Amino acid sequence: MKIKNSVALVTGSNRGMGRHFVEQLLERGVTKVYAAARDVTGISVEGVEVVPLDITEPADVVAAAARAGDVSLLINNAGFSANQNFITGDLDEIRREMETNYFGTLAMCRAFAPILAANGGGAILNVLSVVSWISADGANGYAASKAAAWSLTNGIRLELAAQGTLVTGLHLSVTDTDMAAGIDMPKNDPAEVVRSGLDGLERGDLEVLADERTVAVKSYLASAPAALYPQLGAVR
Repeated sequence: MKIKNSVALVTGSNRGMGRHFVEQLLERGVTKVYAAARDVTGISVEGVEVVPLDITEPADVVAAAARAGDVSLLINNAGFSANQNFITGDLDEIRREMETNYFGTLAMCRAFAPILAANGGGAILNVLSVVSWISADGANGYAASKAAAWSLTNGIRLELAAQGTLVTGLHLSVTDTDMAAGIDMPKNDPAEVVRSGLDGLERGDLEVLADERTVAVKSYLASAPAALYPQLGAVR
């Protein structure tokens, strides 16, 4: 995927990684960036076209697709985490995680797939997570939604191959954004994560692993569950 001279739309672009995506796309010479977000008042990057967009609202998605018919690169960055467990968590919040991270991303892919086809194929970058592959006590609802988004990414990659659309999944561990503000552990630099994702797009990578923890977790997927969950050794 050649980013220079492309036209990109970034969801969740008002802060965190979304803002870094917008800034770095401009640095790489895109023709236009549609900066989309639910709260557009937080979009402060100059030289972009601001698009009000809640990816869980079908009318918003339709309006965004109608407005951005020249897009050749879709970056599905918008996400939501409510830090809920399955058994004791708030079921409405768990549903909201799935509605945003899975169904919202799916809605964007469905709306923009024909636009990408009409513009030569282009590319989709889905921002995923290390918890696509490992559950996290205290955030199991979020992990399930990201696992679903990983499966979605694999599926649309197959479905859109014939129209020449590159579909890349960007997996990352804890990154220094508002979403991870309450997590006390070393965090990735969001600018570096975004850079690795865009570099992967330019190389034509199907998957980008942004940090060592993500690489390590994926390497355990063929192992017995206890390799990923050593704490379960005491459960019989």
